Amino acid sequence: MRNILLATIAALGLSPTAALAWGGTAHTVIDRAAIEAIPEDGPVFLRKYEDYIGASSLLPDSWRGNSENFSKIEEDPNHGWFREQFTFLKPIPRSRYEFVIALYKQYEKIKDSDPETAARTNVRWTGTLPYAAIEAYDRIVVCMRRIRAANAEGKDASVAEQNCAFDVIRLGHYIGDGANPMHDSVSSDGWRGPNPHGYTTDRTVHGRFESQFVDGMKLTVADIAPRIGKPGRTSGDMFDAVLAYLDHSGDKVGEVFALEKRAQFADFTDKRVREMVYERTAAGATMLRDMLCRAWAESAAPPAKVEPSPIDFANPKFNPETGSAPD
Repeated sequence: MRNILLATIAALGLSPTAALAWGGTAHTVIDRAAIEAIPEDGPVFLRKYEDYIGASSLLPDSWRGNSENFSKIEEDPNHGWFREQFTFLKPIPRSRYEFVIALYKQYEKIKDSDPETAARTNVRWTGTLPYAAIEAYDRIVVCMRRIRAANAEGKDASVAEQNCAFDVIRLGHYIGDGANPMHDSVSSDGWRGPNPHGYTTDRTVHGRFESQFVDGMKLTVADIAPRIGKPGRTSGDMFDAVLAYLDHSGDKVGEVFALEKRAQFADFTDKRVREMVYERTAAGATMLRDMLCRAWAESAAPPAKVEPSPIDFANPKFNPETGSAPD
């Protein structure tokens, strides 16, 4: 199995030991730390795929190239959640397409009175990160059911496990992005809007924080492993949990910009910046581990019967604008 995994990694042009450039270092550390923190009653089969998952942590970013525009248009929004852009929208819809439609309706409403705001009232400049995360989570629950079924029947579960590992790559990337406050604010690439504190508007700030500093401080799994406690989020609505996680991270964006003023993220010994990196990457690893353990627990039960079907016009939640009922 390890030979198959290494061959797959080589085909992707990745290496499990390469220094990947929240940025690659942080994504890989988050994924590895999450898997290593899975308890014995959790999805421990993922330990076999730690090298593959960790080395592939940047794979979703590769789907955003300008030369693959169909993929880029779909994938770009999945990496951000710019809350300032949709304060008008409460509660957050429990459907990706209801969210997109709501944005367009707001665009139509303000395009003449406030064209500057309208120009960014669209899915690209708001993001769809929580939808990408929960969609990947649902797929993981499904593949984990298949793993359990194969194990119960004494059959080979390796294909189902590999399918699951691939979806963990996706979930891990989105959750890793969400751990970075700069993925949860319209100020992702320099401060936007009123700026009473004189925060930098330099677009390089994002990379200087998540890649230059993280690589320079030489972040490792050992740095954050002690900060990951026992699994949480074992009950309650997972979509709401993802939204709360992103809100908590986004609330820290001002702190990141304040830290940038100390030494422009060029002093890799800066204890306050290092603490921010430790806290945020540990939060990402904890959230990912919690979601994987929760998915494993959910997979022990058969799929819930939904009647009428979500695509049945008789379903009381059916939305004719999207052709389906939200969860």
